[in-house]
Amino acid sequence: MGEESAPKIRRLDEVVVNRIAAGEVIQRPANALKEMIENSIDAGATNIQVTVKQGGLKMLQIQDNGCGIRKEDMEIVCERFTTSKLRQFEDLASINTYGFRGEALASISHVAHVTIITKTVSSKCAFRGVYSDGKLKEPVKPCAGNLGTQITAEDLFYNISTRRKALKSPSEEHSKIVDVVSKYSIHNSKIGFTLKKQGESMADVRTLPGSSCADNIRAIYGVTVSRELLEVKHEDSKLGFHLSAQISNANYSVKKAIFLLFINHRLVDSSSIRKALDTVYQAYLPKGSHPFIYLSLEISPQNVDVNVHPTKHEVHFLHEDSIIASIQSVVEARLLGSNASRTFFTQKMLPGPIVQETKHKQDSETATPSVRAQDMVRTDSRDQKLDAFMCQPVSVTSARAGHKPGPSVENEAENSARPGVKSKRNEVHLTSILELRQDIKDSCSSSMQEIFQNHSFVGCVSETHALLQHSTRLFLANTTVLSKHLFYQILLEDFSNFGILRLSEPAPIGTLALLALDCPDSGWTPAHGPKEEMADYVLTFLTSKAEMLQDYFSIEIENGNLLTLPMLLENYVPPLDELPLYLLRLATEVDWESEKECFQSFCEETAQFYALKKSMFDSLQDNDGMVTNEKIL
Repeated sequence: MGEESAPKIRRLDEVVVNRIAAGEVIQRPANALKEMIENSIDAGATNIQVTVKQGGLKMLQIQDNGCGIRKEDMEIVCERFTTSKLRQFEDLASINTYGFRGEALASISHVAHVTIITKTVSSKCAFRGVYSDGKLKEPVKPCAGNLGTQITAEDLFYNISTRRKALKSPSEEHSKIVDVVSKYSIHNSKIGFTLKKQGESMADVRTLPGSSCADNIRAIYGVTVSRELLEVKHEDSKLGFHLSAQISNANYSVKKAIFLLFINHRLVDSSSIRKALDTVYQAYLPKGSHPFIYLSLEISPQNVDVNVHPTKHEVHFLHEDSIIASIQSVVEARLLGSNASRTFFTQKMLPGPIVQETKHKQDSETATPSVRAQDMVRTDSRDQKLDAFMCQPVSVTSARAGHKPGPSVENEAENSARPGVKSKRNEVHLTSILELRQDIKDSCSSSMQEIFQNHSFVGCVSETHALLQHSTRLFLANTTVLSKHLFYQILLEDFSNFGILRLSEPAPIGTLALLALDCPDSGWTPAHGPKEEMADYVLTFLTSKAEMLQDYFSIEIENGNLLTLPMLLENYVPPLDELPLYLLRLATEVDWESEKECFQSFCEETAQFYALKKSMFDSLQDNDGMVTNEKIL
């Protein structure tokens, strides 16, 4: 009875075995691309071009100028366990290439239609092969082609419907592909990388051959992070490892950690190293924020086990705890040595308006207990301040009138219930905006709120700093950072309820974008393509968002011209000399894919544009070079 009920064990068909194995190695288009990029690097390529369609699901193509594949090897190149990098198991102890199992192309060919065009230095022409399930569908044919290899994978997961349905949208898969190419281009900075969607001229990632690691970080992640980078190099002969890293200092932080880890030039992840470095940064960054870390770790090959994970996403190495502790101490020492450039600000939630008591002088002459001089505090911001000992202030209007020519604005606080805000307010029911407002309230510091609600303004000590007094303590406040957070909160609080600042003349967006690209702060490099194409992209993109910008932020765009800006405070005009860079950053730095991230990054960029800056006060200086900034504050 027992023998009859026991199920029979059968040998699986080879096609089924291969597809199961392929599903472990190739989990999504980004995994397939990672394997192909590593093959190109192993082939000695100096230029790698990637083209994708529908997030790599419809088509994923990579072309390099490496050594190519011999015609004799074309027949078995997509079979499992065929490789030029490993001959015997003992070779794993000293493996120094990305691939070694010979499963990448085989796995891809079992879940996609693969076409390979390749040419070696010695061959007179290129050869083309079409593959399915690891086998050639037809004999290899000669064709025209450049030196190197071009691999095209079409209809990924066409034969695994459940896997295809489980994948996210094409746009999200494309963002994962961008992430993979970005990381490899930073680590392999001597290789030129290009990534673009099929049919589009603008590249999502473009780096030049022979660039430096810092150059590629600037090109991919922006000028903001590249300005705050610290280079770290360390070698430990006792533990047998070499460390090379680019880490952000204490001035830079983001809500989502950017962590790039390469061990022996292989892109991997290590929760132990990640947690160890997070522990170091906890002492330097605000709660809930994270740093930018690029870390390249070279360990003796005999101490590393790379054959742990099907996708080689994880590796194990000897003396792991000791090496991590050493990395931790090196990073902490580097951060301690960079404290001179730190900027301190711990308040996010700004208080409401301060209610000033207005009493007659005789009312204040009541009998009060004697108070020691060191315990006396200012109770009226109208009392004499430090500004009284400076030159007399010049008129804001007259100073701006003498400023260099540029766009000017006219206030249109239509039906204002409060300055610059429409009297009949639109109710906001967008979940993303409500969540962003709640995030501000949750991160509010009660002690800082108390300081700002009950402080007295002493005076301005520079164009970017002011003195505030609370109780018997004196605080030096960064007015640029304070105003940025103020405008960010106004943008969320008055969302879809802004007054209008109308430009005196329509401002052509394309021309302003070209001006911005000429500015060093734009981060433009020749790798990004011609400035005219970039300016056209900014114009086209912002024009496509015109309806949303007008409805939510009172930014009116018509016939390629900018007509209005939102009024955030009455009688306050943002620095219009920074308008070109602001428009460029709206098109390139705002995350337009996700609603919440879109509104958050849009408000952050707009707040940065509106914030008080030193350049605003430079335009108000008189002939003696002195000016008070009390009026603007």
